[in-house]
Amino acid sequence: MSICLFSNGCRTCIYLAGRSLPEVACRQCRRRFGKQNDNEESEHNMTMDNPSAFPMGKPNDAYAQYFEGQSYLAPLAGDDQVNVANVTFEPGCTNHWHIHHGVCQILLAVGGRGYYQIEGQAPVELKPGDVAYIPPETKHWHGAAPHEAFAHVAIMPKAEGASNEWLEPVDEEEYRRLA
Repeated sequence: MSICLFSNGCRTCIYLAGRSLPEVACRQCRRRFGKQNDNEESEHNMTMDNPSAFPMGKPNDAYAQYFEGQSYLAPLAGDDQVNVANVTFEPGCTNHWHIHHGVCQILLAVGGRGYYQIEGQAPVELKPGDVAYIPPETKHWHGAAPHEAFAHVAIMPKAEGASNEWLEPVDEEEYRRLA
């Protein structure tokens, strides 16, 4: 049986019986419990199988403050009209509620299992092949299922004056009810 090291907080770290620090550990747990081993060089040395055929990318450190858990970002294509990137979420990782002002967002589920939710609606499960369209000016979140990694390709048009408004984290109790 797995037990979260932070029963009311961290959704990424899973305690593996008999180990003082799990092999799968997020930054918060590493800070609290120390390095995984003496050879650890990076702040987050997660070993996770890539759930999709797209590149997993590098840790999404630039936006880490807007995520609960670890995400990875792999830019795929883009120009002055559109950005296309693969976003991979470790199990239990979600981004915070947010709004894309002035542009829509299209999510193409490409691996694992995840969810998205538009404010006022029930969460929607995403599996490879599913598509989510998020209209402009719509409060929403997306991320992995509580116990499965997830990857989606995000397509974002570019427009003058477009911006992201990052809001509060997803309610932990409601998120844990997703199975």
